[in-house]
Amino acid sequence: MKKILVTGAAGFIGFHYVQKLCAAGFNVYGIDNLNDYYDPTLKHARLHELSSLRNFSFEKIDLADNAAMKDYFSRTKPEIVVNLAAQAGVRYSIENPHAYVDSNLTGFMNILEGCRHNDVQHLIFASSSSVYGANTTVPFDEDHGVDHPVSLYAATKKSNEMMAHTYAHLYRLPCTGLRFFTVYGPWGRPDMAYYSFTNKIINGENIQVFNNGDMMRDFTYIDDIVESMVRLIDHVPTPDPNWSPDAPSPKSSDAPYRLYNIGNNNPEKLMDFITYLEDSLGKKANMEMLPMQPGDVYATYANTDDLHDAIGFKPSTPLKEGLEKFAVWYKRYYGL
Repeated sequence: MKKILVTGAAGFIGFHYVQKLCAAGFNVYGIDNLNDYYDPTLKHARLHELSSLRNFSFEKIDLADNAAMKDYFSRTKPEIVVNLAAQAGVRYSIENPHAYVDSNLTGFMNILEGCRHNDVQHLIFASSSSVYGANTTVPFDEDHGVDHPVSLYAATKKSNEMMAHTYAHLYRLPCTGLRFFTVYGPWGRPDMAYYSFTNKIINGENIQVFNNGDMMRDFTYIDDIVESMVRLIDHVPTPDPNWSPDAPSPKSSDAPYRLYNIGNNNPEKLMDFITYLEDSLGKKANMEMLPMQPGDVYATYANTDDLHDAIGFKPSTPLKEGLEKFAVWYKRYYGL
């Protein structure tokens, strides 16, 4: 089976993806810098779960370390690279912008160079629904322009798309970018709203509800994300014969390059999300209503027709069902 490098292997999506790949028989190499953006204890717990997988090996490496990345690529020679490592979080990008440049720009450049010089057959990389920025036309479609990001995080993700396209054009490196829409589920990221809300509801603390609860999100359950990503491995992009430089589509090219939304195609009201979470935990939330935060957007809503056309699958797990599964894991993990 093919050798696959997964960056950010100790992260939320990376952890689930490694499990899925190993179950499918791939030889999986994982790297992660195990930073302290959120409690590294959870990252180490994920790695402990992965340690029993015989076809998985892990090394602690920072993407921004050019020498270490060159050495790693030359030693492992992956055939497929899936870049999930990034400095995440919209609000944190306002507090610590340099972390995003180091990881999301310098780190991604090292990934691209590693792929270029080691004959990688397919680079799959994480983008984000945040690239749609100030766009208010919904559902968000891959053909829409993304020239108006409203956070530095979004700007770095759009930059990743542009950098990948450049390498696809110059070096014919097949690149697939995935715009994730609010991923959630067991083993998730504590900085995400569903996780932090759960912590505060359980502890009887107030949850901060921005824009007075008038927001909508296209929540995507983790199992749907990794199923899509596994199916895309062999769906290697090729130049689009219908692409026109006179009316260029942003989602494809005359280079081997493609972008896909991965969302649930069903935006949920923030207040409904809170109700589902309360029901799953069996406890009511104390809500503190606040105005919209800088860098946030009112709604995210994915058009996933292209994804379905490409791989015959699109995310569909209902939010209520997914939150119930998260609540079961949360209570078990924390011994509640």
